Amino acid sequence: MNKLVTLLGLLFCLSMSAQEFEDLLFTNYEKYKVEGFSQRRTAPESVYAQLEKQNTNTLKVKEVTKSIEGKPIYLVSTGEGETTVLLWSQMHGNESTATRALMDVFEFLQQDDELNTFRETLMSSLNLHFVPMLNPDGGQKWQRRNTLGVDINRDALRLQSPESQILKKLRDSLEAEFGYNLHDQSRYYNAEFTAKPASVSFLATAYNEEKSINENRAKSMQLVLSMNKVIQKFAPGHVGRYSDDFEPRAFGDNIQLWGTSLVLIESGGYFNDREKEFIRKLNFVTILSSLHEIATNKYQENDINDYEKIPRNDRKMFDLKIVNLNYPLLDKEYLVDMGINQNEVERSNERGFSYVGAIADFGDLSTYFGYNNFNAEGYTYVAAKTYSGSLKDTSEWDLLKQGYGFKTYQGVHTKHSFKNILLNRIQEGKMISKASKEVNFFLKKDGEIKFALINGFLIDVDKRVLPEGFNAKTE
Repeated sequence: MNKLVTLLGLLFCLSMSAQEFEDLLFTNYEKYKVEGFSQRRTAPESVYAQLEKQNTNTLKVKEVTKSIEGKPIYLVSTGEGETTVLLWSQMHGNESTATRALMDVFEFLQQDDELNTFRETLMSSLNLHFVPMLNPDGGQKWQRRNTLGVDINRDALRLQSPESQILKKLRDSLEAEFGYNLHDQSRYYNAEFTAKPASVSFLATAYNEEKSINENRAKSMQLVLSMNKVIQKFAPGHVGRYSDDFEPRAFGDNIQLWGTSLVLIESGGYFNDREKEFIRKLNFVTILSSLHEIATNKYQENDINDYEKIPRNDRKMFDLKIVNLNYPLLDKEYLVDMGINQNEVERSNERGFSYVGAIADFGDLSTYFGYNNFNAEGYTYVAAKTYSGSLKDTSEWDLLKQGYGFKTYQGVHTKHSFKNILLNRIQEGKMISKASKEVNFFLKKDGEIKFALINGFLIDVDKRVLPEGFNAKTE
């Protein structure tokens, strides 16, 4: 009877186009999106609590080991098929996009709706195993490495960490035919030769220095091509191809060597998506659609010669790109471009971060791109001044219009915290760092200040509206 159900399900799925599945997954995503995971900095406890809810007849959740600090590492299993797939996320603690997407995948697998035949095909054809947070210690601290200080993805040979040991043990005991290595990459990657961030990048990992293509790697390439089609539909042009240089210590490369067809999925950046909620959705659709491709063997229709046609990853994005700015120096003016990034700096003793602006590049940046772009033609650079007076009779907005970018404060015995401030705070008597001066200045046109750059954020001083994510800096 089970074989008949499986056959009927496969016939039904094959009768529908892959496009219909992808569209339904994308359109209905909000039905499956799990609340409480809208921030990238997701604590392990939140994942544990959600896994406890999802430990049902459909999904089996079990602890398979503990981290160095004693946090549980869970395996989620489902499906009765012959093809085994192992997926793991967050082996780097500060790369959580796929972890959040897996929470949505688990929710989808337990729903009862018009996609039941799709679910039945997955369950009857595949034997699925997920490790949704391989590095909970790193996840707790929001750091790449584990508590030992080891990059788990460079510990495939020595296997010094329990996190590394369990991944190797699962791969070997399950003899997985396919593996999904789920990561995040820098938001500053773009699809080569384009202004589009590489929101998702793929790699069919190499298993030797020669980057040979055997049957296992060919299958990885075919599966990547299926995944690429999905992303191209919902985020056209936002796909990159990760470098396939062989790394002998890495899990992805070794798992390919050990006989599992391995696909690396890297979640990058997207416009107005700092918390990667849209990219989380893309992960959800891509993972489920590609599992369907495996279940129905449709990925085998892809020509591996098309793999090299996917644009390579490049790293030419800035958070803010300013072009054609008149820059005075030693009684002369020069025409320059600026690439500015708003880097995240972790706050001490709390789960969060602040932005610190930094000049990433300076000069002719005509081959680079920005998430935000400003043409400063006709504008002149003006250095920021420091204000040491009282704020009783003036506002910070008025000071900004006058070219002040810093405000002094008197020293205190404990670390001083300023909230909802517009001007950077500098302790009285302290020198302003060169790095701060570089990302705090003004743009003047027709003798009047029009824009301020405060801590790397561009502000229209007349509109008096702060950009999203803005924070001034305290030194």
